[in-house]
Amino acid sequence: MTTAADETPLWQPGPDRIAAAAVTRFQSWAAQRHGAPAEGGYPALHQWSVDRLDTFWQAVADWFAVRFSTPYETVLADRAMPGARWFPGATLNYAEHALRTAEDPLRADAPALIHVDETHTQVPVSWSELRRRVGSLAAELRALGVTPGDRVSGYLPNIPEAVVALLATAAVGAVWTSCAPDFGARSVLDRFQQVEPVVLFTVDGYRYGGKEHHRADTVAELRRELPTLRAVVHIPLLGTKAPEGALEWSAVTSADTEPVFEQVPFDHPLWVLYSSGTTGLPKAIVQSQGGILLEHFKQLGLHCDLGPEDRFFWYTSTGWMMWNFLVSGLLTGTTVVLYDGSPGYPDVSAQWRVAEQTGATLFGTSAAYVMACRKAGIHPGRDLDLSRVQCVATTGSPLPPDGFRWLHDEVAEDLWIASVSGGTDVCSCFAGAVPTLPVHIGELQAACLGTDLRSWDPAGNPLVGEVGELVVTAPMPSMPVRFWNDPDGSRYHDSYFDMYPGVWRHGDWITLTDRGSVIIHGRSDSTLNRQGVRMGSSDIYEAVERLPEIRESLVVGIEQPDGGYWMPLFVHLAEGARLDDALRDSIKRTIRENLSPRHVPDEVIEVPGIPHTLTGKRIEVPVKRLLQGTPLAKAVNPGSVDRLELLHFYEELGRGRS
Repeated sequence: MTTAADETPLWQPGPDRIAAAAVTRFQSWAAQRHGAPAEGGYPALHQWSVDRLDTFWQAVADWFAVRFSTPYETVLADRAMPGARWFPGATLNYAEHALRTAEDPLRADAPALIHVDETHTQVPVSWSELRRRVGSLAAELRALGVTPGDRVSGYLPNIPEAVVALLATAAVGAVWTSCAPDFGARSVLDRFQQVEPVVLFTVDGYRYGGKEHHRADTVAELRRELPTLRAVVHIPLLGTKAPEGALEWSAVTSADTEPVFEQVPFDHPLWVLYSSGTTGLPKAIVQSQGGILLEHFKQLGLHCDLGPEDRFFWYTSTGWMMWNFLVSGLLTGTTVVLYDGSPGYPDVSAQWRVAEQTGATLFGTSAAYVMACRKAGIHPGRDLDLSRVQCVATTGSPLPPDGFRWLHDEVAEDLWIASVSGGTDVCSCFAGAVPTLPVHIGELQAACLGTDLRSWDPAGNPLVGEVGELVVTAPMPSMPVRFWNDPDGSRYHDSYFDMYPGVWRHGDWITLTDRGSVIIHGRSDSTLNRQGVRMGSSDIYEAVERLPEIRESLVVGIEQPDGGYWMPLFVHLAEGARLDDALRDSIKRTIRENLSPRHVPDEVIEVPGIPHTLTGKRIEVPVKRLLQGTPLAKAVNPGSVDRLELLHFYEELGRGRS
């Protein structure tokens, strides 16, 4: 059992920081108004938030002054999962709240957005200007016949125009959906054809890695293959003229029009996000205006501790839920930093330079980027002025212990490190940032408020200090209201509720420690289970990728017909490295000594590269299927993979073994 109460935290917030945190003030206020515990700090507040779920979410709505244009009848009419009904009777609008700061004459001219590209030129957009553009575009959408419930799509990079288009769509009550322009036509169509958009916003291309990437041909294919489109809006990022029949961005955003915010039911769709969809079409996940509004207020305003004085940066693209999460920084009056470009151009320090130049206070990135910085031997805290950075948050995969140490040593000693974990499925976090709790190496600080997070064994028994399935036993407002084109709800049910009826099973292995922190071990459907000892793949990666010869790795465990278990480790080598017996021995020794002798791989195999989903996650389960002899066409959705050609290697290997 994990009993690490005597371990020294890597970071501990001081008394002044704890007192100033929004979550501290919220707890004191909620104790007076809603019966929350006044003592006991965050653990007591969290327990109250799950024991008194209705009261907690009512308190969140009150604390953030959510504008209900018609009142709600009750907070939670039905707790069933799936099918929970939140705030029935209420109407509101997400975009109205995102633009609320523009109503303050003292803030109207302050930057709502700061856009940075690879030239590291900053372009601010004020709150009043953002509101004006949204008002103009919302009026144009209505003139085009867009009505509540219609779908509006964006094939866009992380630029201010994408934020304007999302907010104008929400203002009208239409449903937003987006893909990044590095997605190929097939990947985009696999997503957009499911939801049948009536408007498409698109760029002519984008800049990445110091090069221009033209997208006119892809856009033409999208227009041909999306017959429901009534209008296409052209954004000339590379300076080209609008193709025939397309509207110019400047023409639809030039008017000085006060935005009109359609008041929609709490559970009215806000956007559609897509799972990585490694097999079959991506799941089209529908989340609601009210559910996202409350969840993001809680997550950004309480957990991330963001407010009007902050600048919020997260490296993301419009094809990942973190972009939607980033835009929601506007809800807390925070200036949102949009970086459009390569994370490593012209060198690996690029993201840190964006933080320095924009004065970012919350710096969000991927665990992979942190580890790449560590491997490159850079010193951002020494070489750049990062004095305004209060928190570095990471997601995408678990941050290894060495990543915690590197951030502490090379960015700042008094640095709040927030490794967070959640999912596209809820567009939020299950566990992660708490500004009032200590940070322990390799651990997420705690489960999030209103999230009844548990670790269960296969029989549904709770575990502490042992690896189990990540489950959520009570509904969250941002859980999907449904999947698109899933009329009987069967696909939604089978995705999360098949193993434990009425309980959300996310598909991750976690350990809950006895101090309330959380350790993520990787996906439970690709977990390595050898001789009854389970280990997450991320544990293997963390150990192996410390070796300078290993650029990246991928491990799978395959049950054999004779009851055996084959566990190969695939390695993508650093430039100049060679997979000889010495390196193989070094890899196996590293795993044996640092993890478990049971999880030493049977084979170490050099590969030309590691395949990922379009959101950067290693593709483990499809590789496992290929190695079991499943044909490529049935093992993976080709449009979901960053480099499809890499999978042929694994397919050939599977054929040779079957």
